[in-house]
Amino acid sequence: MKTRLALLAGLIGWQICCAQTVQQRIRQYRQAHETELITDYREFVSIPNVSSDSVNIRKNAAHIVSMMKQRGIAAILLDGKKAGTTPAVFGEVKAPGATKTIIFYAHYDGQPVNPRQWAEGLEPFGPVFITAPIEQGGKIVTTYKSGDPIDPTWRLSGRGSADDKAGVITILNAYDALVKTGMKPTVNLAFFFEGEEEVGSTHLGDILEKHRDKLQSDLWIIVDGPRHVSGKKVIQFGVRGDVNMELTVYGPKRPLHSGNYGNWAPNPAQRLVRLLASMKDDDGRVLIKGFYDDVTPLTASEKQAIAAVPNMEAVLKKELGIARPDGNGKPFMELLMTPTLNINGIQSANVGAMAGNIIPAKAEAVLDLRLVRGNDVLRQTQRVVEHIRAQGYHVIDHDPTDAERQQYPKLIKVETGVGYNAQRTPMDLPIAQSVIKAIQSTTKEPVVLLPTAGGSLPLYVFEQTLKANVLSVPVVNYDNNQHAENENVMVNYLWEGLETLAALMLIQ
Repeated sequence: MKTRLALLAGLIGWQICCAQTVQQRIRQYRQAHETELITDYREFVSIPNVSSDSVNIRKNAAHIVSMMKQRGIAAILLDGKKAGTTPAVFGEVKAPGATKTIIFYAHYDGQPVNPRQWAEGLEPFGPVFITAPIEQGGKIVTTYKSGDPIDPTWRLSGRGSADDKAGVITILNAYDALVKTGMKPTVNLAFFFEGEEEVGSTHLGDILEKHRDKLQSDLWIIVDGPRHVSGKKVIQFGVRGDVNMELTVYGPKRPLHSGNYGNWAPNPAQRLVRLLASMKDDDGRVLIKGFYDDVTPLTASEKQAIAAVPNMEAVLKKELGIARPDGNGKPFMELLMTPTLNINGIQSANVGAMAGNIIPAKAEAVLDLRLVRGNDVLRQTQRVVEHIRAQGYHVIDHDPTDAERQQYPKLIKVETGVGYNAQRTPMDLPIAQSVIKAIQSTTKEPVVLLPTAGGSLPLYVFEQTLKANVLSVPVVNYDNNQHAENENVMVNYLWEGLETLAALMLIQ
């Protein structure tokens, strides 16, 4: 009798288990392990990860290797062809009988930080919980102790907490949750974590080329960037390209007294702002000749997808304090599909308490150009250079010599950074449709499909080097302050991201 009862109990337990959805099983696992998941993540975020800090970047790579090994993933570092390349962390898991391979990508490096700009009590690499964004009145949670319940609406602060250590941790935790709940991936999995994304992925092409054989796949899934403003889950089929340009306009060889030399010595700050103003009109449209000429038109399905994206402009205008956006009334999503020219920063002498009555010796600005499908980095930057020449400037790539100062009345140094083109994957690919189906199974809300994201990633390099299909599946909240002070990630988005990525590891 006891044997029969035991068998019956086992059968009932099996039926209950198998009646659960994948999402339910993953969620139950997460709910039982929230404290350790968050503790592990706080430890990860506490490791400084500014791209230029090579010592700590290597510590991050070593930490990821350790996390992968703890989850049963054999991990190695992939270097480039040049010595001293920041390594990518790589691992793979073969699924018996699988015919497809998916590679999950995230990056572990982060933007520079100025601790003085962070709110009182917040440290870039001292992650703490906050109740809401600091700019919206959020407060530091001072009562939390390890093991206490974690409010899913809390945010975890810290550089990289959203961009993009959240991608790394949700990928690894999704795989771990599958294994520990007795589920097995239906596809071969590989994991690729980059350490140079925030400085333009300078050596990514070299790494992909050198390790081409290891990196063949049916699809790369990029886990980076925010979900839609509405909070809905999103799949991005493309990204903008990106390149920076540094401009330096020169005046006198030394700063001059503005009374003694005013009206006579040319002011480089005045000249620079006039030059920048000539590049765009009052509606934000770029006036540089040919800037929009080679944009690849959207397909019918891409236009249909854009039309279905929830309109959140009213919410953004109120939240950001914008009365009238640029674009001359064009929809936000339409503007995301066009190239941009942005002033990242401008500098000349001092302001505020340090301001002096001088004519400065130079003025500097950094431009950020976002490219869409059809644009080419070299063509687009050359158009900017030609526009500058048309304003009467002699363009150089070095600080001017005395002879050049005597010969040319208007001098500007232009330095172009390492950039990359835009990338876009067709929305009707069979494997793309499988991704849509898998993510839709994790949410009742319609998944937002974006032909192109507003941000940039080096996905063109994957397409060019590996002939790869690439999709982006963001997991973090849109109001995460990425690249800025008080960066944060909402806890619930980490949990939902775990469910999303686990579903992708089980696609058919």
